[in-house]
Amino acid sequence: MPTLLLVRHGRSTANTEGLLAGWTPGVHLDDRGAAQAAALPGRLAPLPLAEVVTSPLDRCRETVAPLLQARPGLTHHTDERVGECHYGDWTGRKLAELKDETLMEVVQAHPSAAAFPGGESMRAMQTRAAEAVREWNARVERDHGPDAVYLMCSHGDIIKSLVADALGLHLDLFQRISVEPCSITAIRYTRLRPFLLRLGDTGDFASLAPREEPQAGDATVGGDAGAP
Repeated sequence: MPTLLLVRHGRSTANTEGLLAGWTPGVHLDDRGAAQAAALPGRLAPLPLAEVVTSPLDRCRETVAPLLQARPGLTHHTDERVGECHYGDWTGRKLAELKDETLMEVVQAHPSAAAFPGGESMRAMQTRAAEAVREWNARVERDHGPDAVYLMCSHGDIIKSLVADALGLHLDLFQRISVEPCSITAIRYTRLRPFLLRLGDTGDFASLAPREEPQAGDATVGGDAGAP
């Protein structure tokens, strides 16, 4: 079966403003995110890509735009099932405010039981994304063969949940996974089991340097902003 490259969108204006964007319209890449997107074609140059699938949200479409421009023959699809989690009433709120919500403790420690008010559960988010990947795997294999490589541009929580699914991890452990903006995670699927080949690879270790402010022990809902 094919190899899937999961690309998290480049850094967005919501990332830098500390907002939980969700499906808020009009959230675009910031200058750093645009530079990350511009570098993506070069990073992927050695790979023959069969298809590109993206979340319908602007920040994902903008991330793959330079790649599609560099490879004009590459087919691009959108799939709402790999769109961001529907955060409901939390959408557009400051992450700094949300950390005091009672639900945040559940999101961090027991996400399989977390459902966002007016939105969806994290369990439903993982299910729809995993179903989408399985359908795209079958489609890409049918159209391009079992050794094909295809790319899917999505969001932090979606990618983390797909990694957990591939590793056979319970969703309650997915907050232990981190993927930075414009990082590449590679999963090779086979008939019996997937293999995680790369996780959150940016080729940049700047985000591992000590920060001026101590980092909290909680995961950033939706994914953090990456290196400063």
